[in-house]
Order: sequence, then C-alpha cells, then structure tokens
Amino acid sequence: MSKGTDLIRILKDSLSLNQKKFIAEVIGTFIVVVLATGSVVIDAKLHGILGISFIAFAPFVGVAIGVYLFGRISMAHFNPAVTLGFLITKHISKRQLVLYITAEITGALLGSLFVKYIIGTQAYLGANSPNYAYPIPLIFGVEFLASALLMAVILVVVYTKGLRGLGGIAIGGIVGLDIFFLAFISGASMNPARSLAPALLSGVLGNLWVYFTATFVGTSVIALAFRKIYFDSDSQ
Repeated sequence: MSKGTDLIRILKDSLSLNQKKFIAEVIGTFIVVVLATGSVVIDAKLHGILGISFIAFAPFVGVAIGVYLFGRISMAHFNPAVTLGFLITKHISKRQLVLYITAEITGALLGSLFVKYIIGTQAYLGANSPNYAYPIPLIFGVEFLASALLMAVILVVVYTKGLRGLGGIAIGGIVGLDIFFLAFISGASMNPARSLAPALLSGVLGNLWVYFTATFVGTSVIALAFRKIYFDSDSQ
C-alpha cells in the first residue's frame, strides 16, 4: 500500500501545474459526459420510463463530483464555453485556452466511447437535439440563456466561495435545472464538448450549429459583464 501511495506521490510531484490541469479536465469532462449522455441512453433503453428528472439529475451529480474533485486543480471547467468565459475574466491565459479545450474534447470523446461500448448506442449516444417545432431564434435564445445562467452561477461561486462549500452543488444544480426546464426546446447542452463527442461518434452533426454558437455567446456575455463589474470596481 505504501509503495503504491509513494508512486502516486512521485507521479504528482513530477507533473507540472499545466499537466495536472490537463489531466483534471480530461477526467472531469469524461465524468460529466458519461453521466450526461449515458443518462439519455439509459432512459432510451428503458423506453423513457426514467424521464427528464433522471436525465437532469445525472449531469447534476457529474458536475458536482467534478467540481469537488478537481476545482482546486483546474477550476473544473469541463466545458469549452466556460473556458472561454474564464479567458475573458482573465482566470486563464491564451496559451492555457488551447490546453483546456484540448483536454475537454479529449475527455468528452473518451466519455462517448465509454457510453457506446459499455452503456449503449440508443438516442445517438445521447447527442443533444433542438426541438425544431420551435422557431430557430427561440432555440438559439434558450441555449444562450442556459449557457449564460451556468456561467453566471460559476462566476458567483468563484468570486464568493472559491469553489468551496456548496459551490459544486450550486454549479451542478444550475446544469440540472437548465436541462429540466429548457432541454425540451434547445436540448440544453451548455457545453460544446458534451454535444460534439456523441454527435461525432453517432454521425449526427446537423444540430451542432446551436451548441457551437449560443453556448459561447452566452458564457462570453456574462464573463464580459463580470469583468466590467469587478475590474472597474478594483480600479476605482
């Protein structure tokens, strides 16, 4: 046991801070994607018996776990749109932007591979899908709103509790609530990596437009607002 512990300690000590961030983001995004998309696949396998409550609760748990495990290492982004927001608020550098997004896409793809070979292939591996019965501007607006709410909660937590205490519950909670109340219109992804991975592996790419536009716009608007509020107050 002590030898194994010593080996883990040696590996930790030998890694640079950015390497630790990369690994944390890969594992964290993997957890989030497995629970977020895996819940959709499981519900589809059971012919919808579990419903939206289960589909919303699973990613809530995944995000909360990820925040508590990796918040102190990487700030627990697990989401390229959130990473862009943190670039805007100057929590990360431009060089780290590439590191984070690469890690998040890697983790998401590994997560979708896990879902495909371990859980199932139903519902296009849990890929997000907007409801085109609604107007496209509404779909975009709802996805924008979901992403903006997520970024707002994350930044409130970061600027107040520093990802401690109930921070993980709050961030996971807004993810779950967004899905529960808004997924029936836009799919409520809030996360381009979570949308990209199952879409790529299932070959259903037509819906990615909304998850590669509205999510980034939503998080960026909130991040710009927070930067103005906090930076302007600091400079006065």
